[in-house]
Amino acid sequence: MDAFIQRHQEDVIGVISGFDRMRFRGTLRSICYAEGVDRFLGRVGVRYKGYKEFALGLSGRLVEHARQVAQQAGRPFEYVPSSKEDKQARVQRIAERDGITEGLVCVLRCLESCLSFSIRRDGQGGFRFRREQRKCLHLYYYYLDREFGLMHVRVATWLPFGIQVCLNGREYLARRMRKAGIDFEQRDNCFVWIEDLPRAQQMMRDLEKRKWERWLKVLAGRVNPLLGRASGLNLSPYYWSLSESEYATDVMFRDTVALRRVYPALVDHAIRQFDSQEVLRFLGRRTTCRFDGEVATSYLVRREGVRVRHWLQENSIKMYDKQGSVLRIETTINNARRFTVRRMTQWKGVRALRWVRMRHGVVDLGRRVEISHAANRRYLEALAVVEVPSPAHALLDGVSRPVRKKKRPYRALRPVSPQEAAVFAAVLKGEFFLKGFTNRDLREQLESGNTTDPHQRRRASGRTTRRLRLLRAHGLIRKVSHTRYYRVTAKGHQIMTAALKLRAADVAKLIA
Repeated sequence: MDAFIQRHQEDVIGVISGFDRMRFRGTLRSICYAEGVDRFLGRVGVRYKGYKEFALGLSGRLVEHARQVAQQAGRPFEYVPSSKEDKQARVQRIAERDGITEGLVCVLRCLESCLSFSIRRDGQGGFRFRREQRKCLHLYYYYLDREFGLMHVRVATWLPFGIQVCLNGREYLARRMRKAGIDFEQRDNCFVWIEDLPRAQQMMRDLEKRKWERWLKVLAGRVNPLLGRASGLNLSPYYWSLSESEYATDVMFRDTVALRRVYPALVDHAIRQFDSQEVLRFLGRRTTCRFDGEVATSYLVRREGVRVRHWLQENSIKMYDKQGSVLRIETTINNARRFTVRRMTQWKGVRALRWVRMRHGVVDLGRRVEISHAANRRYLEALAVVEVPSPAHALLDGVSRPVRKKKRPYRALRPVSPQEAAVFAAVLKGEFFLKGFTNRDLREQLESGNTTDPHQRRRASGRTTRRLRLLRAHGLIRKVSHTRYYRVTAKGHQIMTAALKLRAADVAKLIA
């Protein structure tokens, strides 16, 4: 990452890393598998033939609880007819309409697919539960949280009552910075400028180190009345895992022009050079013969910009430009089991630290952060070698306009004209590279004729002085302090060399 930032240090104003979208999943582990449901029904005294009526009763209790919560808060309880509808946009309209700034915004209910259980014949004259894809009513509790802004809790109303909590890390950071008095500019879901980057980065680290179980348990208790002892079901608490996480590294460029100049070259390099071995390396996977997964790269032009995504089985890393001036590298982990974590385990009676498969649970959140941050860093390091193309017009347009220096106007240069080309060729002579050149040196290169006539020499010296002032005004040369010598600047080398090459270029090749 440092190599990329150093290469573009003139254009980059800051970098911030941290979670973007986080989706937690709560699982009632005692009833999330067929045998567990069977035992649960036996414990509460429900026969197979009464399963449907029993499950409908539990579903009705969840729906009635949601209705009462919405009614007590004075908020809408609405049905969404299509699962494809943008619920967040709908909720934002409700919040703006009613002026909600904190608390419950609304409760939505929608029929969506879920993994649940049905009673099927076992082929031996009996019956058993089988887990399968079904549809059931889901309840969405949308909150404007004091810490996380707009977030939602989604609970399924059919066994095994799965729950999801979705929140946004960038919105968390915005609220933390606003509370701390740190100025920033936020556009959509990213920051284009932050006043105090070290403090903002520390706030993102606080989110990564947060103890999530207690907070998530409180949320679950708000939406699922079947968890308490009063329900009589004796259900164990939810086991919390992170089913999907997006960890983003945002490189903030000075302006849209700066990112637009480099981004096409980055996209081209990512498409052409990042093969399957590179993608495996980014995500910390070994390129061995034992790997039998699939690696794919996709290129998508969206309304917001261009996105490049590299898929490695269920996980991915992508690059895209956000809001014109932010380069975002984002690692998405959907299956944590593809990675490893070093922890204490017991094997063959010996307890020791070993590398084992990473768990989905929030207990391995620290390792997830480590893997995601390292993947983003490797991706940016791989992009550090990209040469940024400089079209001729990007160099020549600046000197082709009049400028003012010390309240004095200077004309525009004509980079490919014969007169300017002669001046450029003279100041770029190799003999002047080390020591520089004087008015006399340049005059001897450009002026011809009578050099003995004092009047002619003064006129020639005046013309050369005006040329030097013009080149200095456009930043092509600089004067060496306390001397009569001038030297060509780095900008001057680029512009004057490009102008001379363009003037000498073969027209047939340019057209081809």
